[in-house]
Amino acid sequence: MEENWEKQLACAEVCLRCNTPLGKKDKRLLSVYDHEPICMDCKSAEEKRPDYEDTTRAMISTCMETENRPYGNPASYCFHHFCPFKCKD
Repeated sequence: MEENWEKQLACAEVCLRCNTPLGKKDKRLLSVYDHEPICMDCKSAEEKRPDYEDTTRAMISTCMETENRPYGNPASYCFHHFCPFKCKD
């Protein structure tokens, strides 16, 4: 998994899907498709894709194997595909 994912996600300044600027207080998540930071609107659109469930299952399985942590663990890379993050800087 991405080594500096927390900083990349938490302080992403733009949604890498739609290029919408993200302020420090705006929520963002990692995409289950490409693991890039995206805004909440793009996450909603992602969840409507017909392959979202299968892609999510595959991503969780891969993450759990790689990280040896359950995807619901807040320290897990996988968790931030589903739990919004804000910049703390």
